[in-house]
Amino acid sequence: MDPASAREADATIELPDGTRRYATFMHPSVITEIMARWQESGECLSGRYFYCTDLVVIREPGFVTMADAIRDLIETGDITSACGLLPPDDGPD
Repeated sequence: MDPASAREADATIELPDGTRRYATFMHPSVITEIMARWQESGECLSGRYFYCTDLVVIREPGFVTMADAIRDLIETGDITSACGLLPPDDGPD
């Protein structure tokens, strides 16, 4: 995957205090493609709606855009409502 053109990604965000959060990043075109596919498969009332937990929609593709969003969410404090809390990382299995 080219980091500059990535339209979707799942991320674990580790904060300086050790708190871990989760986010799914998607460009609107990805959501449109999924809903079109579901129209054929019958999922979610044949694509009439879409949901995803911890979703952050990005206007421009790319990891830089995703990182910018994470920084802003942290700086504004909105990360606590936008991204689900993960349990602490206990290290390698």
